[in-house]
Amino acid sequence: MVSKENLLTSTEVAQFVAKGFLRFDALVPDDLNQAAMREIEAGVKSAPAGTPLSQCYLPPSTLGQILRMPRIQGIIQSLVGPDPLFDHQAVHVRQPNQDAAQHMHADSIIDTRTHFDIQLMYYPHDVPLEMGGTLLLPGSHFRRVNESEIARYQNIVGQIPMVCKAGSILVLHHGIWHCGRQNKTDRPRYMFKVRLNPAVRQLRLWNTDDLTEETSKHQIIFAGVKGAEPDIQGILAQQEPWFEWGDGRLEIVNRIRLWRFLTGDETFDAHYWLTRLENMPSAVAN
Repeated sequence: MVSKENLLTSTEVAQFVAKGFLRFDALVPDDLNQAAMREIEAGVKSAPAGTPLSQCYLPPSTLGQILRMPRIQGIIQSLVGPDPLFDHQAVHVRQPNQDAAQHMHADSIIDTRTHFDIQLMYYPHDVPLEMGGTLLLPGSHFRRVNESEIARYQNIVGQIPMVCKAGSILVLHHGIWHCGRQNKTDRPRYMFKVRLNPAVRQLRLWNTDDLTEETSKHQIIFAGVKGAEPDIQGILAQQEPWFEWGDGRLEIVNRIRLWRFLTGDETFDAHYWLTRLENMPSAVAN
């Protein structure tokens, strides 16, 4: 059982809903990073798709030890529940002195569920800017596109390169736009990825102690005040720099829908965006 202090907060889950990712810097200690590098270089055995995660990466696997760290277990459980299903793994290697980057892409145009998978990316060594790292576009996870449809785009305002220290973890919604940037150093770059499917209904899986009834009402909750509720509305209504004029409202509505799904609260709204779309009166005027 994962303790509450290792689960995500409502604010963190709202950030995931809005941005499509969460990052946790230098989460894994150096001794495990070094052991994981040796394991990755030796080759990591994969399990069949649909295997419960608890049956993958059994001891003495270092990667299994990392995935069983209490904080990482808390992150996983908060988003896809306890003991999710293994989908697939990949060891992404970017060779030294590359001339080209991977094309921008999204993995799952065929996946139209409200339920979502997560892709957990682990960086076992430092990734400076010149080494490239994973590039992602915050807030793009609701823009379902054919994988190659966005391949020509390499620079979009608001994109974020995963420049990080060893032991950092990046958790992505399965639909987010991303790519691997070119490695301009003399050393290879490694990243280990595992995709996980929920095995339970994704309903209030995180630490909801800060999610009171008042948080769900149609009112603005101000953050930054001691004892205040989390500013869920503000997080979900935040625009991304790449949003087209007016089109950002569609992203906000999609975020509200996902938040309703995750909390089970069909009355939640952010600044009345979705409620006005649901206004279909049936009464006839006298």
